Amino acid sequence: MKLSEFILLGEVEKQHTVLHRGVLVAKRTQESSLVFLFQLGGYYVETWCSIANRSVTEYRVFDGTAPLEPYLKEISLRHLLN
Repeated sequence: MKLSEFILLGEVEKQHTVLHRGVLVAKRTQESSLVFLFQLGGYYVETWCSIANRSVTEYRVFDGTAPLEPYLKEISLRHLLN
């Protein structure tokens, strides 16, 4: 699925697509949200979920690498150096 096609999906279809076709890459906590990073084809989808009620509040879609910065500091490369 292309990025432009994902953007046009409704909320239910986005959730289904991310959960069934996406690959979970990382997660982080940001204020009152859990943010799950999925790779879907050649782009990424951040799924923002409320910690309070566990509902999805937002999808952020991007295809560049700059928005990956918050996740990079969480990735351990120690096992690659052994």
